[in-house]
Amino acid sequence: MDKIRVGVIGVGSLGQHHARVYASLPEAELVGVVDTLPERADEVAARFETRAFSDYTELFGKVDAVNIAAPTTLHAKIGVHCLKEGIHVLAEKPISHTLEAADQLIQAARENDRVLQIGHLERFNPAVVALREIITRPRFFEAHRMGLFSPRSLDVDVILDLMIHDLDIISLLVPSTAEKITAVGIAILSNRIDIANARIQFADGCVANVTASRVSMEKVRKLRLFQKQEYISLDYTRQDLAVFSLKQNAGTRIPEIINRKIEPEKKEPLVLELISFLEAIRGAHPVACSGEEGLCSLSLAMQVREQAENAQAREFSGPSDGDI
Repeated sequence: MDKIRVGVIGVGSLGQHHARVYASLPEAELVGVVDTLPERADEVAARFETRAFSDYTELFGKVDAVNIAAPTTLHAKIGVHCLKEGIHVLAEKPISHTLEAADQLIQAARENDRVLQIGHLERFNPAVVALREIITRPRFFEAHRMGLFSPRSLDVDVILDLMIHDLDIISLLVPSTAEKITAVGIAILSNRIDIANARIQFADGCVANVTASRVSMEKVRKLRLFQKQEYISLDYTRQDLAVFSLKQNAGTRIPEIINRKIEPEKKEPLVLELISFLEAIRGAHPVACSGEEGLCSLSLAMQVREQAENAQAREFSGPSDGDI
């Protein structure tokens, strides 16, 4: 197959990096970039020597695939339209802002026999790839994802913006359904939840404690987990793992703690993700993160958000008559 012709829809803080990567890949031809801000589209197009468009429908007939990095609330509208035109779609995470809209995307991909991949980027982090090779039966997770406040992605709350990364990875590593969820969250600098914590109990007994904040003073991207006689700490940013294991000594009852570090070759997850998308289009392998998987992560995030909003409503509703 010749180069796959690709267009990037939305070239803000994330989309411009998608354009950068596509422009560098020998198996892709960056046909054009789309943005509702003409000056931004022009600037990104000039930087990567491609064409600028203000309407995504101008890509129809010119591309084989599109990368949607527009606001989450537009994923379904744009994605369904493109899929019906026979265009393969990679939509940034989350898949959409509602379960119904996500279903529309999935159905459109099925009906038109097109690839629909969801951009859960951390799946391609070399540290996560290495973790999946040594995971056995995790019993407890502790995840922290903190970031400085940014005006981007304020169309969704911190649960759909940041926490969903860790919810997706934990769901990938735990072959069980979420049985009980408790959560708290609060809006601080926006009108949506900016910091949240969730405790998730899975049917197999595993428990995950997940915290996300977009109003932190520092950037943290860490996942820690325990499995039988082993503790593993993953740093998404450094792309490495610290593994602590118990070793029984024959001559004493006191076990020895053995620690080792796993440092896979550092690679840019976005490059790996977009290459995977192109290979899925060519039929080289199944879609790395399908629409159905994106829907599962969104569903879990929605349950966390519902619990957090309920907790917030109870906190601010004041005492009931029985409390007086």
